[in-house]
Amino acid sequence: MGLVTRAIDSTWLRDLMSWVLPSLVFFGLWFFLIRRMMNQPGAGSFLTIGKSRAKVYVLQQTGVTFADVAGVDEAKQELMEVVDFLKHPKDYGRLGAHIPKGVLLVGPPGTGKTLLAKAVAGEAGVPFFSMSGSEFVELFVGVGAARVRDLFEQARQTAPAIIFIDELDALGRARGAFPGLGGHDEKEQTLNQLLAEMDGFDTSSGVIILAATNRPEILDAALLRAGRFDRQVLVDKPDKKGRIDILQVHVRQVTLNPELSLEAVAAITPGFTGADLANLVNEAAIVATRRHADSVTLADFTAAVERIVAGLEKRNRVLNPQERLAVAHHEMGHALVAMAIPDGDTVHKVSIVARGIGTLGYTLQRPTEDRYLMSQAELER
Repeated sequence: MGLVTRAIDSTWLRDLMSWVLPSLVFFGLWFFLIRRMMNQPGAGSFLTIGKSRAKVYVLQQTGVTFADVAGVDEAKQELMEVVDFLKHPKDYGRLGAHIPKGVLLVGPPGTGKTLLAKAVAGEAGVPFFSMSGSEFVELFVGVGAARVRDLFEQARQTAPAIIFIDELDALGRARGAFPGLGGHDEKEQTLNQLLAEMDGFDTSSGVIILAATNRPEILDAALLRAGRFDRQVLVDKPDKKGRIDILQVHVRQVTLNPELSLEAVAAITPGFTGADLANLVNEAAIVATRRHADSVTLADFTAAVERIVAGLEKRNRVLNPQERLAVAHHEMGHALVAMAIPDGDTVHKVSIVARGIGTLGYTLQRPTEDRYLMSQAELER
């Protein structure tokens, strides 16, 4: 019987490759996808998720200067002082004074708070970091605080600089206002980091914070204390003189009738903000264009006021004679009562043309002057 010999095949290389090759393929695919995400503009890779998303304006990039801002002379004067400090810091420091760390712009929507900030960017000649309060908050915990740190670090590196936070109430809401919904959440971490950063820099370095809000009553008290936002600037609705100044800015590109007086337009627009007046000028120009006129007249502005106050005219809502008579009696009653009330607002127009939603007619009453107080008789009627 012959001798049988057996050879043992070595499979270690095959076994090793069965583990190594899939791993190499997996990591290669993962690396390719990560590189592709990083190279896509605006995709926001994981490596830059904590970076600030502030828009940086330098010199005249905003295209807005103080010449484009009207109707808020006091607020403009305050911010012109900030710009002057950035240009001539030694003049302010010779007597020991220092510029406020933060300036908070407070006022109703549409009064020009953001426009003022852009004018500061256009006038200051220093880097201007603009960011909305909602842009700090992200899905991942800690990202908002990281973005606050990065924003202030960028500003320090390019000082003198201005940081502008729009819609501050999205970030600076009072802590503990809703205790039943949890405690130290992401927004509170972001706010705490903002408070720490505002305490941690010196105004002599040339970094100034501007912020805007139309809801100052909900802001955290620690944010409003002296040493953080030292100065609050009210940007209120303009008076008659302010409305004339604002109209002069917005009618620069509009062909007006030579007989048109902007004072007459300002008289029929009490309570209008700067944004309302800009919209009014545009609507009046559209009305004049629609009727193929060569220029914009007071009648076009009156029609634009009706369009804004009462709504769009409903020409397709045709009433039968009985309904028109009922609407006419109803609106005439409004007009007679308004005229009979002592010191009541002037009746400008009575119409039975349907406008807006569910309005078959209207009586337009507009005050002829700016009023800030009401008498007891006015409140009782």
